[in-house]
Amino acid sequence: MRSYLDFEKPVAELETKVDELRALAENGEAVSIGEELNKLQAKAAKALADLYAGLTPWQKIQVARHPQRPHFSDYVRQLFDEFTPLAGDRLFGEDFAIVGGFGRFRGEPICVIGQEKGSDTSSRLHHNFGMARPEGYRKAVRLMELADRFGLPVVSLVDTAGAFPGIDAEERGQAEAIARSTDVSLLLGVPNVAVVVGEGGSGGAIAIAAANRVLMLEHSVYTVASPEASASILWRDSAKAQEAATSMKITAQDLLKFGIIDLIVTEPPGGAHRDPQAAIGAVGEALAKELAGLANLSREQLRQFRADKFLAMGRKLEEKR
Repeated sequence: MRSYLDFEKPVAELETKVDELRALAENGEAVSIGEELNKLQAKAAKALADLYAGLTPWQKIQVARHPQRPHFSDYVRQLFDEFTPLAGDRLFGEDFAIVGGFGRFRGEPICVIGQEKGSDTSSRLHHNFGMARPEGYRKAVRLMELADRFGLPVVSLVDTAGAFPGIDAEERGQAEAIARSTDVSLLLGVPNVAVVVGEGGSGGAIAIAAANRVLMLEHSVYTVASPEASASILWRDSAKAQEAATSMKITAQDLLKFGIIDLIVTEPPGGAHRDPQAAIGAVGEALAKELAGLANLSREQLRQFRADKFLAMGRKLEEKR
């Protein structure tokens, strides 16, 4: 059953009417409604396209958090063959918020790492809503170092509200784990490509997204802190989250303009949650193109490419002022 966001109510009403007419036609309870049904379907499709063409940053956040949006496990099932997950950081334990392992992408061996939010109450609790503890980032480090040792490209699928802020995580060195993971990402001698598929929240995202190429889905967001948290810090009022979302420039379109990301992957009409298979397919095509473009670079060239990319961000932002 399709779940609608609050701002999608006009579309929901039209699509409900379409479903009602279609049901009548299938049950033989209506005569000659084909033309009316087609008109209503076209009207609903146009309303959806117009709505998503002008989403505000706050609305994009709602889309990025949509419960039916494809998650890490969905991407792995569709894009990667023979995926074998590895567990544990070899220091403390396993973290289920970050999932990673090795598989094949279009026949070639590859390392895949990403946050898994879960798709129902049980799985969300199991994966801690995609918010990793230190052991999750240390597991990511272990996987990236293995990939580097065997010369395998690394793909990161980013979807997290942020690193877990609990006391236990802080006691085990959350900040150090994030910094170490970011450092290893930057120093890899193999190609790495990151894709923000939903939320890219704070250090929890950058820890696995310091890559040669950073991509974002059209309606995903990438931010130093959630708008709610930012509003609480800046104005002591989380109700100003919408204002914070607009001011923070967190959409793919803004971040491409500022040189923070490299490419926007187009989503199906109405967002990735309406057609997950098509959205995942588009990510697969983008990944194949980006990895091919990095394949012939040497280890030193890859490191220099990455260093130049991230150092240029600050310079570009200074030029925009």
